[in-house]
Amino acid sequence: MTTDLQNDESARGPEPEIDPVRRTSNSRVVLVCVSALLFMGAAAWAAVPLYQLFCQVTGFGGTPMRADQIPNQVFDRVITVRLDSNVAPGLPWSFEPVQRTMDVKVGENMLGFYKAHNASDKPITGTATFNVSPYAAGPYFAKIDCFCFTEQTLQPGETVEMPVSFFVDPSIMDDREADRIREITLSYTFYPMTSGPQAGVQTTKEPKQGG
Repeated sequence: MTTDLQNDESARGPEPEIDPVRRTSNSRVVLVCVSALLFMGAAAWAAVPLYQLFCQVTGFGGTPMRADQIPNQVFDRVITVRLDSNVAPGLPWSFEPVQRTMDVKVGENMLGFYKAHNASDKPITGTATFNVSPYAAGPYFAKIDCFCFTEQTLQPGETVEMPVSFFVDPSIMDDREADRIREITLSYTFYPMTSGPQAGVQTTKEPKQGG
């Protein structure tokens, strides 16, 4: 005796087999999607340091370039460099330039100083971001050495002077737009490190200007 269920199964026929080629293709699609997600995650993690490196190499966005050596020629052309300072919320430091303006000859290596003081009762580590304005000066304002290249730790009540060695590249005179620049502002903002026992206490206040 044949049941209705058996009749239905006979009418449908045997279950189709999955094509091995299709199974392999689907596995490849999954593998490609997973690989793409991993790549995007790694790219996002590396985006900030790569962007900073790009800016330092190209001067993009007014970021001063890093240089390994000073120019071999100094010109009579003089540009006034103004030193500016800011302190971000959560960092109980005072931070200001020792000398607010400097007259710099194009190609001349100069040494400027900033003074920082830790007004808290504990060691605190900070890091400085920097840029120059106008932005057109970025590709021609180069730093040999700077306190901003590394983190800075100040002990309770400690005051330090931090140097920055820089020059204005002579190629600025070959740039029609940048050659009109007569004043450049070098600006730093110190931020507290946000991890570890030496991190500052975060607040909602606006950055304090010191120069």
